[in-house]
Amino acid sequence: MENLIGRIRETLADEAVNTERQKNVDLGKSMMVIMLPFIHTIIECTSDEGLASGIPYLFDSVIGSAFSAPMYMFCMGIGINYSRNVTFRMELSRGLRLIGVFYLLNTCRFLIPYLIGYAISGDREHFIDPLMYRWLGNDILLFASLAIMTSALFRLFRISDRAMILISLCATLFTSAVYALTGDSLDTGSKYGNIFLGYIIGTDDATGYVISDFPLLTWLIFPVCGYVFGKVLLRVKDRNKFYSLISPPFLLIALIYFPLGIYKGWGMFGEGQNCYYHMMIWDVAVSLCLTLGMLGVWSALSYRLPQPVMSFFTEVSRNITSIYCIHWVFVRTITNVILYIIRGTQEMPVGVTMLLSVLIFIVSYCLARFYRQLKSEFMSRKVLL
Repeated sequence: MENLIGRIRETLADEAVNTERQKNVDLGKSMMVIMLPFIHTIIECTSDEGLASGIPYLFDSVIGSAFSAPMYMFCMGIGINYSRNVTFRMELSRGLRLIGVFYLLNTCRFLIPYLIGYAISGDREHFIDPLMYRWLGNDILLFASLAIMTSALFRLFRISDRAMILISLCATLFTSAVYALTGDSLDTGSKYGNIFLGYIIGTDDATGYVISDFPLLTWLIFPVCGYVFGKVLLRVKDRNKFYSLISPPFLLIALIYFPLGIYKGWGMFGEGQNCYYHMMIWDVAVSLCLTLGMLGVWSALSYRLPQPVMSFFTEVSRNITSIYCIHWVFVRTITNVILYIIRGTQEMPVGVTMLLSVLIFIVSYCLARFYRQLKSEFMSRKVLL
């Protein structure tokens, strides 16, 4: 172990030398967002029984678990180190803007389509009963905004890297203990109590409607660890050697745990969505190992992919928030409103669902690029004026 640490230190400079755009980070983020239409469409169009095996299980419980959100959150932490002139005010503003985007997204994917669906069908149980939970419920965008502002506060008060990791680790340990004592979620006995407390710690109630997907205390450790890792990454002289040293041991841990976890139904591989969103400390540890391992895989691939292919992934990474928002509006509107009203069910064969997922990604990507171009043109005209 001492020899390995010594070899890793040899790859590090005393100052920031690795300041260019990190292609493996772009690749990891883009692969995650490309998979989202498949993950979410399959979840929406497959029965609970169908999600327990086969391709639906692969996308829902494997690709859609440790391979997706932890990677994005970790990379979000890395990215803070590569942002220019980052100040507390800028990060606070960014976090507040993301909160606005979150509520706008929930309005477009839940409030508007559900009200239209109810007006057409009169189905109160499907469209109205869960509406407030859906509209106000948690999401990764809200988590990202809270995490950005929390990290900004850490740096404002000059909290050390070790202290940041310790605080976030204690938060995860605390939530793990709470989930163990309460059966994986809290219940305040109040609809709005569960909704808004669910932003901070995992909640649920008997209705089954509560959306408490990425509570801050459980998931904060991912961007915090990513931020600390990013500070090290800035000093890396030889990325190939660096990742060849750190990634294999972490990837090995994940590769050992995953087959056992899937077979035994441990932790995040158990039944129900809360086993993932309200994950325990060991699931957090394995997800961090997988993320560090996969960053090495993405690094190796980034040097071997043709330039046009890598440019595509970079473009996806740059448009990640727009693609995320647009794809969700299509997924929810098509499955929960259009298909449900026309067919009386949103369930479809896996092959048809996969084809729909491909189409949703293509349209989302094209619209995100178009939005970016419009935004760029608008800003150019504003500067000229």
